[in-house]
Amino acid sequence: MNFQASATLLWRLFPVVDPTTAQWSREARLTRWLTLVWLAIGLITLFSASYPVALEETGVGWRFLAVQLLWVFIGLTLFNWVVQQPLTRLIRLSGIAFCGLLGLLILTLMPALGITIIGATRWLSSGPFLIQPSELLKPLLILQAARLFGRWSSLPWSTRGVWIARFAGASGLILLQPNLSTAAICGLSLWLIALAAGLPYRLLITTAVTGLLAATFSLGANAYQRERITAFLNPWADPTGNGYQLIQSLLAIGSGRLFGSGFGFSEQKLFFLPIQYTDFIFAVYAEEFGFIGSLIFLLLLLVYASLATLIALRANHPLHRLIAVGAMVLLVGQSFLNIGVAVGALPTTGLPLPLFSYGGSSMISSLVTAALLTRVAREIKDDNVVRLPVEQATLIG
Repeated sequence: MNFQASATLLWRLFPVVDPTTAQWSREARLTRWLTLVWLAIGLITLFSASYPVALEETGVGWRFLAVQLLWVFIGLTLFNWVVQQPLTRLIRLSGIAFCGLLGLLILTLMPALGITIIGATRWLSSGPFLIQPSELLKPLLILQAARLFGRWSSLPWSTRGVWIARFAGASGLILLQPNLSTAAICGLSLWLIALAAGLPYRLLITTAVTGLLAATFSLGANAYQRERITAFLNPWADPTGNGYQLIQSLLAIGSGRLFGSGFGFSEQKLFFLPIQYTDFIFAVYAEEFGFIGSLIFLLLLLVYASLATLIALRANHPLHRLIAVGAMVLLVGQSFLNIGVAVGALPTTGLPLPLFSYGGSSMISSLVTAALLTRVAREIKDDNVVRLPVEQATLIG
């Protein structure tokens, strides 16, 4: 077996290995490595945060990590596939996949099919695993939003109306689960992509007001969402009820002090902090790695956001620029929202921390979104290459 065949086999068995990266642009290589560093930190934190619960429920402390590694393998395989595909092809394929996931969102609302956990019906059963269509929809939403808003001025109102209806339908189905936080991050991503595309301010303001009205309606229809806001404003008013989760999160973060309690030595994860390996995993990270560790992770997010902004500015094609903006919002923006909840700056939501929280749908969605950003960076190099005619190239040689 020659070297090239061996490298290809290694790439397929271990998706983190990609022999073609030497040909990528500097921005693409840096995006890939930052994603892998972010993922590694997340897996280390997940192992620690999930160990007590996994040991209690299954008798095997590393059970949740093993399942997550399976999703990581699938996600990295998709990552490698996405970064090898032209964005024009990905945009074309995403339309079909988007409509398919809309169908799955409808299935989650059917009593016989949708799986309800903690009052929200967001999942479908697939054998021993659960899939969350609203999470898988996110990277497709970026591609379709870029496709629509990037060509907005050249499209007839009939086409605009069809896609606006699809986006509104997706947001409405997510709200009905109910899942206000995911609907909000999807709506925010759409709005910022539209803003970056230069849509008229009147349309943007109208859309923002409509979104706020939909959120208000959701709050009025769901008592548990109102209770979360009340607990956010004053968690100590109900320390053993609605405010318990936030109080335990704040205790975990405060217990970390400057340098943290050390990896694996979090006390709040020992059945004090609820769902410590999903939505509130940052609290465990902050407790074990302290203020310094938290600053390092926040610095990683800021570097990632800066790199995504640079990629968006350097992208020559308007659609590519919008994809980079959407990827930054979904990865970095959602991370800051999750951290804001953990530190008590925002009401409790159901948003996972990308590349940290336990869950296959979130992991796959995050890695595919990162792959889209990496692919935009790869095509910067292709766009900036000046291709000479064969005859001229021969004369120069």
